[in-house]
Amino acid sequence: MGDRQKIKLPKSSYELVIVLIGTSHPGNLGAICRSMLNYGYDKLRLVNPVCDVDDIEARNRAKHAGHILENCEIFTTLDDSLKDCSLVVGTSGKREVGNKTVFRHFTYPWEFSQRIEKLTGKVALVFGEEGKGMATEELDKCDFLVTLPTWEGYPIANLSHAVNALVYELHKNRVIKNQGDDNSMPVFFPLERTINPSLRNILVKAIEELSQSLPGNEERKNSFKNSLIRSIMLSAPTEDEATRMVGGVLDATTALQFVSGNEEWLSKRRRKIEPTEQE
Repeated sequence: MGDRQKIKLPKSSYELVIVLIGTSHPGNLGAICRSMLNYGYDKLRLVNPVCDVDDIEARNRAKHAGHILENCEIFTTLDDSLKDCSLVVGTSGKREVGNKTVFRHFTYPWEFSQRIEKLTGKVALVFGEEGKGMATEELDKCDFLVTLPTWEGYPIANLSHAVNALVYELHKNRVIKNQGDDNSMPVFFPLERTINPSLRNILVKAIEELSQSLPGNEERKNSFKNSLIRSIMLSAPTEDEATRMVGGVLDATTALQFVSGNEEWLSKRRRKIEPTEQE
């Protein structure tokens, strides 16, 4: 279930490179590799890492993303790690005021993903040391900064969690744009939750017939009808979901008419109870 499948990585116009400065915890390093591969990225660069890529904890945390550790590039300076990148994006959870705001003009993750979706070339996403973040001189090397919308009372996220949140957002944008055109994308969740007017009318009519089959006065029947229609439509069902609901509502109406002795179930229901089932 958790094994890696032989499927090509998702396509992007850009090539994302994750750059980690001074990473010291092998568990974080391994978890980052796993998150990267979960969302279809595998280019990693390390600047002056304190931990070893062959550390057993890093390997264990990486699971089936171990090849990212094996193929990662190691640099002694941040400048060298960024030489071939067309765009450099820094990360920070610090929201200082005063003079330091010169360096901290942030974008949110979803803005970042939208800004780069049509770029070509390498895009470096840079993360600082655990417990310290990126230094001011490192931030100054970035074209712009991105920050997570964390709670102001405790805004600094764990390094691996921060990487996971950002690569998730980047991949989410790819899924929205490319689902159905790229077989590396999940296709079991609909991106557009809407139904055509004809199906909506059929669903509403089926619910109206069901409400009229209920015992009680008209006020009770209308109240049930309106509540059910509003509850269903507020959930924004897909066409497949709406079609299945129509079938279920018709069956329920058939059953109610049958037990009440209403002969309409014999002539008007799409799904009829066979005579042998009446006994």
